[in-house]
Amino acid sequence: MSDQTYYHSFLNRDRLIHIVDADPSTCEALSILFRLEGFQTSFSLDASHFLASLDRRRPDVVVINLRLGEESGLALLRRIKAMRTGTPVFMLSDTPQLDAAVTAMKLGASDVISKPIDTEHFLGVVRDALRRDVHLGAMQGGRRPVEVRGFSQLTPREREVLQLITNGQSNKEAGRELGISPRTIEVHRARVMEKLGARNTADLMRIVLTS
Repeated sequence: MSDQTYYHSFLNRDRLIHIVDADPSTCEALSILFRLEGFQTSFSLDASHFLASLDRRRPDVVVINLRLGEESGLALLRRIKAMRTGTPVFMLSDTPQLDAAVTAMKLGASDVISKPIDTEHFLGVVRDALRRDVHLGAMQGGRRPVEVRGFSQLTPREREVLQLITNGQSNKEAGRELGISPRTIEVHRARVMEKLGARNTADLMRIVLTS
C-alpha cells in the first residue's frame, strides 16, 4: 500500500498555501495550480506583506522566491524557521543557483524548485510535506532541530477527541463523554490522524508521546 493512500485531497480545503514572489504572474499561476487541487491560497509580492499576514493566519505551506526585494528569500526562510512552527517552506529559483539551493536546504527548506516549474512534481512534494508531522529546522552548531507540525492546526473539538483517544477511550466512550455520535468521533479522529500524519492509532500515539 503506497503513501498516497493516506493523502486525502478533501482536507486541502482547510489548508492555506502562501506564495511570496515579486512576480505577480508567478503568484497568479501558482495560486491557480493549488486552487485546482482544492487548497486555499494567498500571495505577497514582498516579505513585509507576508510577515504582516502571519498575524491573521499562519499558512500550512509557504512558497518563497530565492530572489526577493529588500529581504532576500533566504532571510525570510530564516525568519520562518526561527518561529519553530514546523511549517514546510519551498523555495523557488528563477535560474539554477546551486549555492543558494544548498544554503536553503541547510536552513530547513523542504525543497528548491527551479523555473520552469514541473507542476506535477511540485504538487507531489507539497503533498509529501503535508503528510509528514515532523520537519527539520535550520542547522545549528552541526545539529538539526526537529519541528512538529500539526497540533496548532487542530480545532478545539479535534483536540478533545485526540485527548480521549490517547486516554484509551473507544469511539463509543468518547462520543458519550462529548455528547456526540461514535460516527462523528470517527470523522474527527480521521481528520486528526490526517493532520498529524498518523497512519493508524499506534502511529498517532507515537506522534503524541514523542512530541
